[in-house]
Amino acid sequence: MVKLIIDSFSERYISRWFIFAFDAFLVIFTLWFSGLIHNNFILDELNPGAFFLHLRFVFFIYIGTFLFFRTFSGIIRQTSLSDAFVAFKAITLGFVIILVLALISRRAETASVNWPSYSVLTLQYLLLLISLIGSRFVVKSAYSRITHIPLKKEIGVVIYGAGTAGVLTKNTLYEDKEYHYKVVAFIDDNPYLAYKTLEGIPIISYFVALRSSFIKRHNVKQLIISIPSLYPERKKEIIETCLEQGIQVKVVPALNLWIHGQLNTHQLERVKIEELLQREPILIDSKNVYREVKNKVVMITGAAGSIGSELARQVLTHSPKRLVLVDQAESAIYTLQYELRNATEQRDLSHRIEFLVANVKDRFRMTNIMDMYRPDIIFHAAAYKHVPLMEENPYEALMVNVFGTKIMSDLALKFEVEKFVMISTDKAVNPTNIMGASKRIAEIYIQSLANGRTRFVTTRFGNVLGSNGSVVPLFRKQIEHGGPVTITHKDITRYFMTIQEACSLVLEAGAMGKGDDIFVFDMGEPVKIYDLAVKMIQLYGFKPEVDIKIKETGLRSGEKLFEELLTNSENLLPTPHPKIMRARVSGLTYKEVSKFIDELTGLIIEEDEFLIVRKMKEIVPEFVSNNSVFQVLDKNV
Repeated sequence: MVKLIIDSFSERYISRWFIFAFDAFLVIFTLWFSGLIHNNFILDELNPGAFFLHLRFVFFIYIGTFLFFRTFSGIIRQTSLSDAFVAFKAITLGFVIILVLALISRRAETASVNWPSYSVLTLQYLLLLISLIGSRFVVKSAYSRITHIPLKKEIGVVIYGAGTAGVLTKNTLYEDKEYHYKVVAFIDDNPYLAYKTLEGIPIISYFVALRSSFIKRHNVKQLIISIPSLYPERKKEIIETCLEQGIQVKVVPALNLWIHGQLNTHQLERVKIEELLQREPILIDSKNVYREVKNKVVMITGAAGSIGSELARQVLTHSPKRLVLVDQAESAIYTLQYELRNATEQRDLSHRIEFLVANVKDRFRMTNIMDMYRPDIIFHAAAYKHVPLMEENPYEALMVNVFGTKIMSDLALKFEVEKFVMISTDKAVNPTNIMGASKRIAEIYIQSLANGRTRFVTTRFGNVLGSNGSVVPLFRKQIEHGGPVTITHKDITRYFMTIQEACSLVLEAGAMGKGDDIFVFDMGEPVKIYDLAVKMIQLYGFKPEVDIKIKETGLRSGEKLFEELLTNSENLLPTPHPKIMRARVSGLTYKEVSKFIDELTGLIIEEDEFLIVRKMKEIVPEFVSNNSVFQVLDKNV
């Protein structure tokens, strides 16, 4: 009932003309009270006639400045410092005009206006400032207290950052009607702010705020980082500490992302798991990439996918002559088209981008596209990547990953493309599944073409955080639906890299590749998927295995516990970039590879999956199936 009454009144706003009338009343009252003070609170000393004569001039001057600055148009319950400054300017301008007129009038011999004394005018100015501005903040404070009657359980919050953004965050939390927040402290690394207060709230150090005793005493449930530019290392340290203490962490978005310059609690973002797995920023030689791409026609296949779309965004920053984006997924390419055309209007690059719906398996269509646009560089990202699905559909895996790559690389030679960069995967190393083996065959084929004019480059890296089909979006959905979070095995590990990192390294590797190169990226340390699930649950403010269960489902078809970046017969050579290594790989000749490809073509026509996979194992001897129906083929090897 109480909440219903509060909500009904919270939807109503005081008329601006009522506020204007109240401000006018304050002008009258402060002039009368100033005269009373001037006469030592002796009412008999006040002359009503003189008062009304003085009021006639003072009143209309102040009213005029109020109208000019529109001091009455603000929403009182949301009064800010900017509103107070507007009122200050209006009252001060009125005071200056009154003083000037009073001075001129008194010096004129024919003065007809008996102005109040300067002390009365000055006293009225000060009283009017205090009462007009103060009344607004009193109303705001009263409204905040009334609407924050603890109808719901209080949520203790600590705000990291005692600057302007921190204060705005605090005010935003207090205006929220859905939850009852209580800011118990600000944290700031500036030692000069320690043990001071900000709007009555103490500023304390990071170490004090995150002590178990402090957290329990103040029932701290959330920490909000209000410094968007906080160093990643520091941010990661704070998040890790909060997770250990069971505190949910949220982040204030950058100022340019606020809606109409205003922040609300719905804009506070949960920390993303990418921020915990993030490593040192990867630096690339932008000049080298710029020289490679500038004024070139660049084609990207699989352009609407996670890697392809990010490659498109990054290529656009290097001034290509034309960017040709190819994908078979109509809806996805449309979404990318909308994004890039809107994002590039100011840079006048939208006319350089072509969006094409096409399938790399279609030789006739791709030949026409190549003939029309004559690309200088091709980034071949089109591929099927989902291990269990491809284990059940080896035909499609071969058609896209092998024959689609063959079509594109053959056309690159035919149309004398300068450079062909293929996006491969760590699953091509000692493959245990159809997908990985198909990518390895694609690697072998384009290596065999390296003696021509076109330079062929392969880039090999692990899982990409946030990409379509990765565990991160899957875990998010499962957590938001209350669990359980499913993992295939408690000991399974994977290499992870952000999309931006991977694409930056692809561009850098593409620029440095001279032909017949397989570049392997430094993926850092492998991550246990179980640990990933635990941290994601904690980031949502839940307790793993208590609020959200973690369930093992068993390894999927073709899946292995550990991924590798090199086969047993490969080793690494350094490159000018510390995060990129060149794999020394012994390849097959074009004649040998062509023979295998022809044999695969014949088997595909027969549609016998076991014969197809047997031939794949012959081409890639290290291909040993795992948790798959095709394991029976390995017994005969």
